[in-house]
Amino acid sequence: MLRLALTLLCLASLSPAQQPAAPDHAHGTTTEIPGLKKELFAGITEADFMKLGDKPKTVKLVLVATFSAANYGMNFNGYSHGKAVFTIPKDWTVDVTFINPSPIPHSLVVVEKDTTKKLQMGEPFFPGGGVPKPEVGLSLTKAEFSFVTDETGEFALACGFPAHAINGHWLALNVSADAKAPTLQLGDKPVVEAK
Repeated sequence: MLRLALTLLCLASLSPAQQPAAPDHAHGTTTEIPGLKKELFAGITEADFMKLGDKPKTVKLVLVATFSAANYGMNFNGYSHGKAVFTIPKDWTVDVTFINPSPIPHSLVVVEKDTTKKLQMGEPFFPGGGVPKPEVGLSLTKAEFSFVTDETGEFALACGFPAHAINGHWLALNVSADAKAPTLQLGDKPVVEAK
């Protein structure tokens, strides 16, 4: 909680030009977040968010915190509040690349969907399903982790930094016994199967 208080204090002390931009409600977008290390995610497109792995029953995900200024930068790949939905078949291995180009700490941890309503995320639901110390977060860096979807249900790919998920910094992760291949739906766009 002390770290959260310090982060909020730091944000409050920024000049108006340095503060995260307010949303442009007419277009659903916002201006740019300052201080991003853009080279960490240069060239990453929607096609990179989910791909089949090199081994059978393996999928690779790329999640970039603060991909855009949407939701005041608390987004993954430009989406928040579960508006992007990853569906993974049961018993698949998920290899995740997490990127935070922002100086503000963010993290990534797989939790049960209802956990996003809490201030703190706790331990990952699946063994290995998160960056180390998600409550502390990472800044201006990349991290990788892997987990196996050995239980079905509705989960979330959430920022584990205190109070971020409750403010919408999470995407939906559904593990399905019926799914034949991993799929991704970004907002209202059509569902796309991993290639």
